[in-house]
Amino acid sequence: MKPLFVVVEGPEGAGKSTLAGWLVTRLEAEGWSVVAVREPGGTPVAEAARKVALTSPDALTPASELFLMLAARADLVTRVIRPALAAGQVVIADRFDLSTLAYQVAGAGLPRAEVEVANRLATGDLIPDITLVLDVPVEVGRARQRRARKFRDRFERQGDAFHRRVLQAYRAAGGPGVVHIDASQSRQAVQDAAWREVMAASAPTLRGVS
Repeated sequence: MKPLFVVVEGPEGAGKSTLAGWLVTRLEAEGWSVVAVREPGGTPVAEAARKVALTSPDALTPASELFLMLAARADLVTRVIRPALAAGQVVIADRFDLSTLAYQVAGAGLPRAEVEVANRLATGDLIPDITLVLDVPVEVGRARQRRARKFRDRFERQGDAFHRRVLQAYRAAGGPGVVHIDASQSRQAVQDAAWREVMAASAPTLRGVS
């Protein structure tokens, strides 16, 4: 077994949480030791930040929202993600640093360069082995959420223009380990595509393992 850091990203209604949960179940069935985390959240500090960021009745400035997210991420990385990887486990994360570039930079308009510096401080330069970016049009994601009668948090209540900016940021995302998957396909097709990519990423060159 090798340490592996897998992140599932994408706009609202893309099926991130569903896919992340499925990956956990499938990997455990294959004998991997898996730790599942979500952002923001996963530690007492991070869950407190999540409650404020997602459900606070008070208005948040883009900067205050950013620092809540980064505080949650820093605590999660230090207390959960890095120890799990050091122990040789697989970490499956429902969102990570790419969400900040999509929501707080593209969506809310914060300056990218400064946000990237702050984010590197929060993560300690931790980079996922693979980031699965689920792509689904805004209207499709909205329709899925309506059908599910899902409670809508502060981000989900933003207007379509905001969510289109978020989607474009995800579509433009690239770099090491970033893989795009068409999430408008059937659930089975999305799962099959994700599994192929995760298995490719688990090849024995990760984190210096040979």
